Amino acid sequence: MKTECRYKLRLYVTSTGARSSRAIVNVRRICEENLRGIYDLDIVDIGLHPQLASSEQLVAAPTLVKLLPLPVRRFVGDMSQTARILSGLNLAADPTGAEG
Repeated sequence: MKTECRYKLRLYVTSTGARSSRAIVNVRRICEENLRGIYDLDIVDIGLHPQLASSEQLVAAPTLVKLLPLPVRRFVGDMSQTARILSGLNLAADPTGAEG
């Protein structure tokens, strides 16, 4: 039996980027399909909050940061590689990318 814990996620995006728009859609889908009711997702536009990008030492956007549960993990890109994201979130997924 899987113990449910609360996930705290922060997605850093640029408001004008197509990749950022795709990342928002993909992360919301992943969360609703796999973490429904047990996650908090903050979306931060680094164009409006550049100090946050600097303090997090971000090198690219979009970047998804899993703050909780520990350990902290980072994912860069449009978040379309669902299996990789699920694996990094320590959720049941095939790390080879085979979804089914």
